[in-house]
Amino acid sequence: MAAKYVYFFGEGKAEGRGDMKNLLGGKGANLADMTSIGLPVPPGFTLTTEVCTEFYKNNREYPAALKGQVEEALGQMERLMNKKFGDAQNPLLVSVRSGARASMPGMMDTVLNLGLNDDTIQGVIAQSGDKRFAYDSYRRFIQMYSNVVMGMKGELLEDILEDMKEEKGVHEDTELSAEDLKKLVTLFKDKVKETLGRDFPSDPHEQLWGAIGAVFGSWMNQRAITYRRLNNIPAEWGTAVNVQSMVFGNMGNDCATGVAFTRNPSTGEKVFYGEFLVNAQGEDVVAGIRTPQPINKGQGDGSLPSMEEVMPESYAQLMKIQQTLEKHYKDMQDIEFTIEKGKLYMLQTRNGKRTAHAAVKIAVDMEKEGLIDEQTAVLRVEPSQLDQLLHPSLDPKAPRTVIAKGLPASPGAVNGEVVFSADDAEDAARIGLKVILVRIETSPEDIHGMHAAQGILTARGGMTSHAAVVARGMGKCCVAGCGDIKVDYTKQEFTTRNGQLIKKGDVITLDGSTGEVMLGAVPTVSPELTGDFALLMKWVDKFRRLRVRTNADTPQDSKVAREFGAEGIGLCRTEHMFFDAERIMAVREMILAEDVDGRRKALAKILPMQKGDFKGIFREMKGLPVTIRLLDPPLHEFLPHKDEEIAEIAKVMGVTASVLKAKVESLHEFNPMLGHRGCRLGITYPEIYDMQVQAIMEAACELVKEEGFEIVPEIMIPLVGLVKELEIMRENAVRVADEVIERYGVSVTYLIGTMIELPRAALTADEVATQADFFSFGTNDLTQTTFGLSRDDSGKFLPFYIEKDILPNDPFVTIDQSGVGELVRMGCEKGRKTRPDIKLGICGEHGGDPQSVTFCHDIGLDYVSCSPYRVPVARLAAAHAALKQGK
Repeated sequence: MAAKYVYFFGEGKAEGRGDMKNLLGGKGANLADMTSIGLPVPPGFTLTTEVCTEFYKNNREYPAALKGQVEEALGQMERLMNKKFGDAQNPLLVSVRSGARASMPGMMDTVLNLGLNDDTIQGVIAQSGDKRFAYDSYRRFIQMYSNVVMGMKGELLEDILEDMKEEKGVHEDTELSAEDLKKLVTLFKDKVKETLGRDFPSDPHEQLWGAIGAVFGSWMNQRAITYRRLNNIPAEWGTAVNVQSMVFGNMGNDCATGVAFTRNPSTGEKVFYGEFLVNAQGEDVVAGIRTPQPINKGQGDGSLPSMEEVMPESYAQLMKIQQTLEKHYKDMQDIEFTIEKGKLYMLQTRNGKRTAHAAVKIAVDMEKEGLIDEQTAVLRVEPSQLDQLLHPSLDPKAPRTVIAKGLPASPGAVNGEVVFSADDAEDAARIGLKVILVRIETSPEDIHGMHAAQGILTARGGMTSHAAVVARGMGKCCVAGCGDIKVDYTKQEFTTRNGQLIKKGDVITLDGSTGEVMLGAVPTVSPELTGDFALLMKWVDKFRRLRVRTNADTPQDSKVAREFGAEGIGLCRTEHMFFDAERIMAVREMILAEDVDGRRKALAKILPMQKGDFKGIFREMKGLPVTIRLLDPPLHEFLPHKDEEIAEIAKVMGVTASVLKAKVESLHEFNPMLGHRGCRLGITYPEIYDMQVQAIMEAACELVKEEGFEIVPEIMIPLVGLVKELEIMRENAVRVADEVIERYGVSVTYLIGTMIELPRAALTADEVATQADFFSFGTNDLTQTTFGLSRDDSGKFLPFYIEKDILPNDPFVTIDQSGVGELVRMGCEKGRKTRPDIKLGICGEHGGDPQSVTFCHDIGLDYVSCSPYRVPVARLAAAHAALKQGK
């Protein structure tokens, strides 16, 4: 028995159901649903997504049974409508629309008024008694079909239409007469033949199969591919095709068409919201050919009459229907309707797209109204949407001039004067100036300028480049990898691809949520994280199992993260503390010292500063765990490279500049990521780690003694690949920690663990666990070392890998589950086998990515750690993971 490929709906009965979205697509399932609950839906049928899948699998050939099933469904439609497809006296006209299971507004193709030709047009004129309407529908059909199905550029026919309006001295299409439109039909068909070398098809059945093929074909058009990639919609899902009896909104002034939302999609306010046009077809509203009118009196500027005033009876019916739909679907609906000769028809309903602010408000309001429960409310808000709420955003009403676009590396919207060095940013901030730091790429040395700047713009680097990672940690807006700009440090300027010159002191605006760079200061609006948002997050915390910590290096970052609900610090990077202007000199002295005594002398200057940092962080995180990573980067990152800086340090150290320069050059590494860094530094220069452990434990002991804090410091040894490395480092750390505790005479519990960021550490995690109280998976470096990719350089080619489906996502943004993820899973299993109570978490940037958080939940990690401003995102993602797993 042949598979069923076609599902009919009409006259209150439907073969499909609302829960068949995977097979019928969202539109087809909802049309079946609306028909079944008694709403006025023009009859039609749906070709399933399986047809699309087979179409592409079999070299664009349809399943053998399809044609017969389509003809049978067409016959049912003819009987219900009492019209015949292709009949000259009493023709049935149809629309052909796409309908994927995930909503993809505007991405795929639609054809209206299908079935018209020089014979059937006479039947339409006879049926309607309106020659003008008939030829208006015919010319629209030729315009749409020639573009969508035949591949002709739309502007070729649009130009002919505009020329005729100019010739007739009219502004609107509606002002053209029946004879004008009849002439247009002839001109359009002539232009099609001239351009494409073939006649416009007159056989309605040929037209129908052409349109069906075009809709299936549009699943693989570039805009649909791009939309799917951006929204993580798999290509194998395919689209359905909906063939539906035409109803006409362009038959006169008692006809209309419109699009509406059951609630305001921008604010979430519970008001019916939308637009309509009298004497028009649906595409007119969407395409903006005419200025649409508001649905009700409360909207618009009052210059155009609303549907509530113009068509009060249809408006009252639509109000009842929209309330029915919202109660039925228990979600805000986006609806399309047509009014033909005063009769209302529903053409579509779907869950409406909405802003983050609206998503939160609608979810909370619907729970209060009793439409949904708390669990459903939590699932209604997408974790990735929350970024919009957690940072300032551009005022949507403000005009903007976009001059370049890069990667949206860290959300928020800021404006300021352009500066090109970290020192200039810091100097400007001291006198109260707002600045944007523009760099080719940033390095750890720029940290003070990044901190001082409002936002960061880099020409190079990816979503997990130094600039992106640090900016997210600071909650700073950042646009990275902006290949549209060329930075010239010497001239203190950058130029855009289109030739715009921006000099130091010029004002620009960055939108870290879109990656756009704009000229001048575009006004921003601040987030509000109280009320509905706070209530939603309270519900979120009821349902999640996974704990959420933060990556924070300063008391301020810690404070922000705690306000966002962080349950501790999963990564405090001590090297960021070394770049402070007051201590960088001592750090450089330590690195360049000739012997252990020289290093210890310099480290003694840094010790009280580090201790002060840790005390500040411990205070903000009172009672919560704090994981502190000991020094990780190679030493050369802290050194000067300019002659004047080298001379300045040489003077302090009492050596010649040439001697010092030779020392700096000796520390140069060819591949620092794989060189003398992490625990390898601790092995060769144990006094560095000893100082840091001492600072951590003294800070903890003093707070326990002076303020009665309960603190459990977690000391993390980075870049371990061999258990022997960790054994040596642990022994040293325990010695120093216990000495400090004994000296202070207090009781402090501490943990010593490691960051798993090398494949070897994951593969031998059972051995490593013998020396570790906890594992924190550093998935940034684990991704680099697993793939053999530099995260700062891979931005040049990774977009092509994603575009060509070599990789589904950027592995530095979303964890590569089958490779890197398997190493994490293996590390967990082996670690727990040796030490069942071992604490497991991740602290790479993946800790704030919703897909990666779900993976971490699934493999049983105890916590994720992420940038302060992504803590609510991770909390919500963790709740989603728990709720979906429970279903």
